[in-house]
Amino acid sequence: MDTNNFLNQEFVNKINKIAIDAGNEIMAIYEKDFDIYEKMDESALTEADLASHHHIINELAALKTGFPVLSEESADIDWKERQSWSTYWLIDPLDGTKEFIKKNGEFTVNIALIHQNKPVLGVVYAPAIDVLYFASEEIGAWKEEAGETKQIRVSDKAETPLRVVGSRSHQSDAMVGYLNQYPSYDMIPMGSSLKLCLVAEGKADLYPRLGPTSEWDTAAAHSVVNAAGGACVVFDIDKNTELETLAYNTKESLLNPYFIVKGPEITI
Repeated sequence: MDTNNFLNQEFVNKINKIAIDAGNEIMAIYEKDFDIYEKMDESALTEADLASHHHIINELAALKTGFPVLSEESADIDWKERQSWSTYWLIDPLDGTKEFIKKNGEFTVNIALIHQNKPVLGVVYAPAIDVLYFASEEIGAWKEEAGETKQIRVSDKAETPLRVVGSRSHQSDAMVGYLNQYPSYDMIPMGSSLKLCLVAEGKADLYPRLGPTSEWDTAAAHSVVNAAGGACVVFDIDKNTELETLAYNTKESLLNPYFIVKGPEITI
């Protein structure tokens, strides 16, 4: 992959526009009554997921990058085909469907470019609050809000009490057990991939995800975390040990292992 073509500001701006326009499609449905369908796994699927999915798929095709696309709404691509991909788009057209249905605004559009199992470009757009995070290995990590665009970095030092961001809709016993090792912490509840972005911009120190997620849930925001100086690492809960960096498209299953997102070094 020629990074000069796909990781520069001009190209990232094109992906930003695709995400924002997909967000507008979502908001047109969010502001009215909407139908809720059932997916094969019985999770909620709204009209908004599908509208965003089709918009992103069509616009990425128009860019003519030649990269295949894996979306939550088209995730039935066989592993025999996927395992040959060195570079591909990984998208979640509407991350935080439960938050969307609750109408609390904490949902996002996620678009990531994966190269050699690593997210090298990521765009996260929260349309209900009009906040955009975007990053690539070339340009760094950025946040656009209220007409202002600024570069973001993880915190230099963890605060006391530790600022821990966690899911608003998914809490686990494993998470509670993991946090017992810290003498004090404040929990910041948040939905969707915004949790990772809070660490990236220094508003949280730690995000332990000791529950189920899929690769499209994390890839775009993982790119933002990386470019902001943070890390997203696999966690072995049995050994209470951090392992290798979270990777993508390395196995048949699209489920992530447990992982930890962190900014500054944390001493207990």
